[in-house]
Amino acid sequence: MPRTATPPDASSGMVEGASHHFRALESLYASAPVNALFESHLHIVSEGHARIEFEVDERVHHAAGAAHGTIYFKMLDDAAFYAANSLVTDRFLLTTAFNLHFTAPIRSGPVVAEGRWVSGRRRVFVAEAHLLDADGEEIGRGTGTFMRSKFALSSLPGYRPGG
Repeated sequence: MPRTATPPDASSGMVEGASHHFRALESLYASAPVNALFESHLHIVSEGHARIEFEVDERVHHAAGAAHGTIYFKMLDDAAFYAANSLVTDRFLLTTAFNLHFTAPIRSGPVVAEGRWVSGRRRVFVAEAHLLDADGEEIGRGTGTFMRSKFALSSLPGYRPGG
């Protein structure tokens, strides 16, 4: 049975700290040069839960006129990654493995990637994500393994707590 993230205790002041961390992760996502290529927006919903909204159009199509698998991987990996990194306030995580399943093609329109932490709190984290089209139908899913890197979040220019 997968463990679930326990929300911080509101009376301890951790909620405010978590909120600053979440906004800093959103800032980090927005600052990554690769994200200038995609019309996307990350929102850390809560500890262990990330959501990316993005648009699919012909710029990301393969030769048969549907979204290329790279867009599936990128958004699923990012959603799962940020769900896991929402639990870690000191280090940047790295993807060490990702298993991807394509369940339906998408040609255009809004898509949501929902990521959720599954297990792990020390060195290795597991998170899953799924993609939903505008009708709420699943078009892809994946599970990733992430581990702490030697990069301090505070050393990354895009990570701006409270920002």
